[in-house]
Amino acid sequence: AVVSGASKGIGLAVVRTLLDEGARVVATSRRPTPELDELAGELLHVPADLMDPRAPADVIARAVERFGRLDILVNNAGGPAPGSPIPHDGFLSRSDADWRAIFEFNLFSAVRASRAAIPLLLERGGGAIVNVTSAVGRQPQLFNLDYAAAKAAMSNLTKALSEEFGARGVRVNGVAPGAVRTAWWTEPGGVADVFAAQAGTDRESAMATLAPEMMQLTTGRLVEPQEIADAVAFLASPRSASTTGAEFVVDGGLLKAL
Repeated sequence: AVVSGASKGIGLAVVRTLLDEGARVVATSRRPTPELDELAGELLHVPADLMDPRAPADVIARAVERFGRLDILVNNAGGPAPGSPIPHDGFLSRSDADWRAIFEFNLFSAVRASRAAIPLLLERGGGAIVNVTSAVGRQPQLFNLDYAAAKAAMSNLTKALSEEFGARGVRVNGVAPGAVRTAWWTEPGGVADVFAAQAGTDRESAMATLAPEMMQLTTGRLVEPQEIADAVAFLASPRSASTTGAEFVVDGGLLKAL
């Protein structure tokens, strides 16, 4: 299995879960982290900047070189592009460069990785691709509309690839997280700090109370990375052998529409 964006948050939870399930994992991220270093004996870490058009194919090639095969691709890398933080000040604040960076990181990295992986999966007679999309791809929010547009495109890509290659054994599905308690929220200067500053409260209160209330989360809390990883593992496994072209929403009840 190849997992992108694997150094922390959802990606790290996916890596750990697939390892627990017995998969041999290639984890890719810009740089290693202490959490990945702890798993060094169990996986191969390939440093890569997925904004580089050559990087996704290089990572896939390293996986085949090391393990001789590819069965699972998890396109998890995404979020704000380097130097282009989210949340931002709305549509008029975003330049062409901002839009290009968001789409390079959140969509084109998955396109390129899938392009490299699918011939290998077809050669083996099948496999699974799981794309980590986003609930905001269905319900855009004003402070991240470029990110939401990229994720909506990724949902479309998921369905299209499933239709083209499903009859040949390659299942392609998506997992759409809502607000997940990751570094995007918890790091200094992250979303929690932005919300806290606006409301005159502290970071932990913003995550525990303010954000769930603002987003009307039915569960009353942010999603945990492991909850996303569990959905990814299911869609990558033979237990979902007849599931393809689907998008599992794990969002704490953010999306209200049918």
